[in-house]
Amino acid sequence: MVTLLAKIFIKSQNDMKSPAVRQAYGILCGAVGIFLNLCLFTGKFIAGSLSNSIAITADAFNNLSDAGSSIITLIGFKMAGQKPDPTHPFGHGRIEYIAGLLVSLVILLMGAELLKSSVTKIFHPEELAFSPIAIGILAVSILVKCYMFLYNRSLGKKLDSAAMTATATDSLSDTVATSAVLAATLIAHFTGVKIDGWCGVLVGLFICYAGYSAARDTISPLLGQAPDKEFVMQINNIVMSHEGILGIHDLIVHNYGPGRILISLHAEVPADGDILTLHDKIDTIEHELGDILNCHAVIHMDPICTKDEETSRLRVLVKGYLKEISETLSMHDFRIVAGPTHTNLIFDVVTPYDFPIADNDLAKQIQERIRRDNPNYFAVIEVDKQMV
Repeated sequence: MVTLLAKIFIKSQNDMKSPAVRQAYGILCGAVGIFLNLCLFTGKFIAGSLSNSIAITADAFNNLSDAGSSIITLIGFKMAGQKPDPTHPFGHGRIEYIAGLLVSLVILLMGAELLKSSVTKIFHPEELAFSPIAIGILAVSILVKCYMFLYNRSLGKKLDSAAMTATATDSLSDTVATSAVLAATLIAHFTGVKIDGWCGVLVGLFICYAGYSAARDTISPLLGQAPDKEFVMQINNIVMSHEGILGIHDLIVHNYGPGRILISLHAEVPADGDILTLHDKIDTIEHELGDILNCHAVIHMDPICTKDEETSRLRVLVKGYLKEISETLSMHDFRIVAGPTHTNLIFDVVTPYDFPIADNDLAKQIQERIRRDNPNYFAVIEVDKQMV
């Protein structure tokens, strides 16, 4: 259904990187979610009333909250699609993450409410009335929620949307919840064992966990999570594919929402190269990154001495010292400043975030190794962290 509606209402529906297409999909899926959840609420409320089941009634109101979640998703995508303005020069894309977080909080709230009502049902069980109509409504509800989970998950991956992924998680939790309610109703009818409340507790716990997982996935980009390794590798491959680029470092990826990414990095170039030619090459790379990765790229040129024998010898020497300490260490921006009494070796060391040695202690170890072999060498070290 969503695919058919997309073909009718969304132009260029396959251009998933377009902010306009993202917004259109978000609004469409939100509208479809509102309609389907309202239908499910009506059906389950009737089924709960017919069977006197607290689990079915609670599941009905869960679907009503899902309609609210779909409204949040719809509004979130609408607001995230607003153009940049003086107050928000990088756009409003992160509103999509906030929408996903709000959906997660709604899931957690409904899980807590279901736990509360289910515990009450355990201590005060009521007789369930078996109704074939209620059973049919629950079965149809499971199928509908499976469909909603599948299309939200699929579009969440294609659009890289935290809000849509959270909505998919919500639909999956509803599928499990309704399946448990259906099982409890059938068991009570055929065996007389009243597990309605216990099933409600299990479903409530599952919903709370689903809400926690969805919240975790939406909070991470808001806090500024590291970029995917595949994305970093794409950047590296694009930049290093150009002749004359000796290396890259100090890569920073700023995420202002899906499709709104700012990249900054340092590109090492030969110090004796023609400045205008190198500048033109850097401009070309920036545009290429923007076209391929749909981002805005800013590259700083770092001149590297490649023909000075003393610099090259000391660079190899220091790299050997780093490998003695750990294979995970690397360095960049190596240069030397010679003086009448001593020579400064100036460079940056790159370490993983979980490196066991503190930055200051690491710098001291490297300095001691350098001065051990030649007391006239002084190391000036800046410690950086790996992007991924």
